[in-house]
Amino acid sequence: MKTIFHKADSRGHANHGWLDTHHTFSFAGYYNAERNNFGALRVLNDDIVKSGMGFGAHPHNNMEIISIPLKGALKHEDNMGNKGIIEKGEIQIMSAGSGVVHSERNASHNENVNFLQIWVFPKEQNATPRYDQKRIDNVEKHNDFQQIVSPYKDEEGVQIGQDAWFHLAKMDKGVTKEYKIKKKGNGVYIFLLEGKVKIYNHILEKRDGLGVSETENFSLEAFQDSQVLLMEVPMIKLH
Repeated sequence: MKTIFHKADSRGHANHGWLDTHHTFSFAGYYNAERNNFGALRVLNDDIVKSGMGFGAHPHNNMEIISIPLKGALKHEDNMGNKGIIEKGEIQIMSAGSGVVHSERNASHNENVNFLQIWVFPKEQNATPRYDQKRIDNVEKHNDFQQIVSPYKDEEGVQIGQDAWFHLAKMDKGVTKEYKIKKKGNGVYIFLLEGKVKIYNHILEKRDGLGVSETENFSLEAFQDSQVLLMEVPMIKLH
């Protein structure tokens, strides 16, 4: 078993006025040679975008891009013809593949939007671009792992072009739950959205992250009512 622990206040930070963002891994103006990725997990940004503002049209390729609103709503538009709103309680994925152009803006003119922007390296290069968006709060599980991302379109959650599975867990204080790795060799990056939990000998508080690899399972114990995001990904090595 191997772990890597990232305290919330060790993340990269930038405030551009319209955008206040924290980077768990190297991104834009933040670079840390020891924090370029966790396996196939390349980006974990915690973004707050002011009302009426956002990211204008820009291109991506060969990346799985997941957006999870934590507060407020995002307005999405892309050159595949997708256009709409992604609200808290929903998840969006865009498999950029051979190339897409998209924009993401705060859908509100009077409140900020806080969302997670997550990038995962794809399994295959230059695949046909694809978009998916689903509600996840209508099948919410309590004191259990709710699957929100899967490689398989017939499974629960949005489909990703990688051998990766994401889960959300809302746990009551005092509950302990075991997570079992779905694919041998994968690792899991745990990001604590709210509360306080213990994994192995690590105590995680709000916005702390812990990477766990070289194991088949681990237990998560809630010290407070907590909300946790678990991202299981292949432990690929960058060259």
